[in-house]
Amino acid sequence: MDSGIKCTLGKFADDTKLCGMVNMLEGRDAIQRDLDRLERWARANRMKFNKAKLKVLHVGRCNPKHNHKLDGEWIENNPEEDLGALVDEKINMSQKCAFAAQKANRVPACIKTSIASRLREVILPLYSALVRPHLEYCIQLWGPQHKKDIELLD
Repeated sequence: MDSGIKCTLGKFADDTKLCGMVNMLEGRDAIQRDLDRLERWARANRMKFNKAKLKVLHVGRCNPKHNHKLDGEWIENNPEEDLGALVDEKINMSQKCAFAAQKANRVPACIKTSIASRLREVILPLYSALVRPHLEYCIQLWGPQHKKDIELLD
């Protein structure tokens, strides 16, 4: 699947993501060539991409928002994408963080109803093990050093 692909290709269990910079026309053309390669690979391996799930996320303030095709059909634009955390075209993760905070806020009630002890040495490790991971999930891990325009195709 990777053979000849120039852009960044992420492969997951049932998902493939293609990502490339489009600050110049060469970037747009590279993404389109890689899409064509992926389509040829799928055809050769008797596989199909689910075109209903295929979307483009345009990221960056000056992104020219080029259109791309797969197998002769235009790929729909999408204002947000799930990259393990829900990200929108402004690289805003607030929706995902709010969801993580909601989950974290439910855990202390579960601890209170299921643990009889109120001793600090019992509650503190439970809180650290069960609440903190939800909150730490929203710590930003990806911080590009250069504000360049990219497109993510899922």
